[in-house]
Amino acid sequence: MKQRGRHRRRRRGRALRAALAGTGLALTAAATLISTSQATVAGDPGALKPLTSTTELGRLRLTEQPVPQRSLDRLAAAMGRPVGVAAVLAGADRTLRTADQCSAEEKEALPVEPAATRAYCWDTADATTRRWQPESVTTSGDADADGRWGSHRVILSGWSHDAGAGRGLARVAFVNADDPDRLTYTWALLVVPVDGGRDYRGLVSRVSGMVWYRDKLLVTTSGAERDALYVYDLHRIQRATVTGKTVGRVPGGWSANGYRWVLPAVASYRPADGNCVEASGPDRSGAPCPDGLSLDRSSAPESLVAGQAAPADGGGRTILWRYSFSRDPARSGLLAVDSSGTAAADEAYESKADDVRGVLSHRRGPSGPPDWYLGRPAGEGTHGMLWRQDRRGAKAVECGAEGTQRCWGDGTGSLSYWAETGDVWSLSGRMLFALPLSSVERGMR
Repeated sequence: MKQRGRHRRRRRGRALRAALAGTGLALTAAATLISTSQATVAGDPGALKPLTSTTELGRLRLTEQPVPQRSLDRLAAAMGRPVGVAAVLAGADRTLRTADQCSAEEKEALPVEPAATRAYCWDTADATTRRWQPESVTTSGDADADGRWGSHRVILSGWSHDAGAGRGLARVAFVNADDPDRLTYTWALLVVPVDGGRDYRGLVSRVSGMVWYRDKLLVTTSGAERDALYVYDLHRIQRATVTGKTVGRVPGGWSANGYRWVLPAVASYRPADGNCVEASGPDRSGAPCPDGLSLDRSSAPESLVAGQAAPADGGGRTILWRYSFSRDPARSGLLAVDSSGTAAADEAYESKADDVRGVLSHRRGPSGPPDWYLGRPAGEGTHGMLWRQDRRGAKAVECGAEGTQRCWGDGTGSLSYWAETGDVWSLSGRMLFALPLSSVERGMR
């Protein structure tokens, strides 16, 4: 994407922030006042522990597996010329409801403190279904430093559908965020080319983590998928031609479970030493499967942040690590790899925080150490927690007269920092919301 001048980006960022503040929300979730019974202090996870041994870092190596170009070309020849994000946005057929249109029950999932400055709930049909769950978010603020993709501000949200027995699906909401008061969106199904590009299958995985960097979308995989990450090219979006519940080639054309758009994977990343191992499994010796992703634009070069959460009260440790993105223009949006196609982790840490859903890394200064922000879901009848952790210690957002740490969203999902505006975007329950990172800092007493 074309890079614009820094001063121009700053002016746009200030203007957008002013617009958001001017229409700021009076989000009065039922949890605005916190009862004394909720004002318990969770265990402090303390300082991050650096992982430095060759064995520990070696477990995090990933091998890049490109989908053969001839397979992608064959699929495009059969389905029609691929399109980009703008074409998908032009076909947006659903509208996100603004906070004043959301129910009190929906807004209960929002953070108590800091308060969201923007909040939305999905179209009623998507908000009420329990077959699909929203899990991840990334934005054009990740994709490009000026916060736009072409002429548009865009939000992508990953949703998962687990039908059991390896029959899950994953879809992405493409949200046109040009007008903060009217966000529209439509769906694309994530698929994987098979049979040399003659067909495709659905991605059978949860998409608990997602990062859009340059023209690539990286998503986490789990369950029946052997790879740690899949990669999608946002210049290679295909149009489904048959409306039906099947996925793949059908008589008369191509079907995508009823959706109009299809994103075929162009690559994947697999642990260099076998398959990744989920934290909830009995084997802890293999490569950890990332279940949280975010982009760190404050690192040099920009990096992909990953985390695998320890199960709640399981006695394990959450692993946090990062990979650098390639600086090679011919490898736009892909990880930096060596001559064998292997990506190595630049750094890794162990955290005592368990059940982490959202992971974000950001430096407050150009040469300072990174802060890690870890979102943890709510317990029954409470809100979640948001910790800032580094090698010196940890602090949590606190709220209420009792200073409770249960201030964050109810089941909050992934975190995405939009550097142009200074906002963090996230999901909680069926709510999509944003708030300034500076307000998070102010809430850490």
